[in-house]
Amino acid sequence: MSFFPAYRGLCADGELLRRKEAALALLSCCTLCPRRCRVNRLAGEKGFCRTGRLAVVAAHHPHFGEEGVLVGQGGSGTIFFSNCNLGCVFCQNYAISHLGEGEEVAAAELAAMMVGLEQQGCHNINLVTPSHVVPQILEALPLAIEAGLSVPLVYNSSGYDSVETLRLLDGIIDIYMPDFKFWQSGSGRRYAKAADYPETARQAILAMHGQVGDLTMNNEGLAEHGLLVRHLVMPEGLAETREILGFLSRQVSPHTYVNIMDQYRPCGQAMHLPPLDRMLLPEEYRQAQELARAVGLTRLDRRDFVTMLRYLGIFPD
Repeated sequence: MSFFPAYRGLCADGELLRRKEAALALLSCCTLCPRRCRVNRLAGEKGFCRTGRLAVVAAHHPHFGEEGVLVGQGGSGTIFFSNCNLGCVFCQNYAISHLGEGEEVAAAELAAMMVGLEQQGCHNINLVTPSHVVPQILEALPLAIEAGLSVPLVYNSSGYDSVETLRLLDGIIDIYMPDFKFWQSGSGRRYAKAADYPETARQAILAMHGQVGDLTMNNEGLAEHGLLVRHLVMPEGLAETREILGFLSRQVSPHTYVNIMDQYRPCGQAMHLPPLDRMLLPEEYRQAQELARAVGLTRLDRRDFVTMLRYLGIFPD
């Protein structure tokens, strides 16, 4: 049975347009994310995310460095939104998330990006750092649907999401892919000026799973629907890793698909914040994987060799 995205059904019965209008209305006194800056973005005012009426896009292209279940042969169709509602000091995309590199795009331009990526053969549309531009995404989506968009939508966020905003996405997003960064409020405060991050991420991930359930794949091993959680292992952060993985197994689902990531390196302002001023040790990553198995998580992402060669620009015969 071929994949049919739920968002097309919501568009047909008018619900998608109602969601779009409800989301755009929030911009007049912005409470889209947990920051709740209450600025009038419709009038061009900017809060923590430094984004006004229009979304800012830094890049859009097929991406072969994502999880294997998203990449397949054609890649994941990534759209990188500039700025961020969390703003981690160690962000590996610092120029985009903190410095705001990118160009403002209207709804028609964003829709054309989505459709163009599907036409290039991408298996999904991967919305990277979308939490502060949900209204703009919903504004573009009907135009993209009209032009033929039919692949899964991936909501690729930091996990710092408002449950109220996520409700507007129920039945629209096919795959939620949040990060779960910190378990301790002190870490959220120190590294992202968000002491409420741990509780906010817990509630957001529970809401996401409530909408889409565990990750499901098609016969080709490509993700079509469900929850995929990322966790970046941090230097000297195994105590928080243990709690995060335990939460995912015990309170979300033991079948949660998890990408335990080992690519931490000091970026942004991290060089001035020990212990984040050093690379992750191989032993720390090995212990993180053991912690996942100890709490019963078995669906762990593994990047295959061919995918990595493609990502590095080496295309084997």
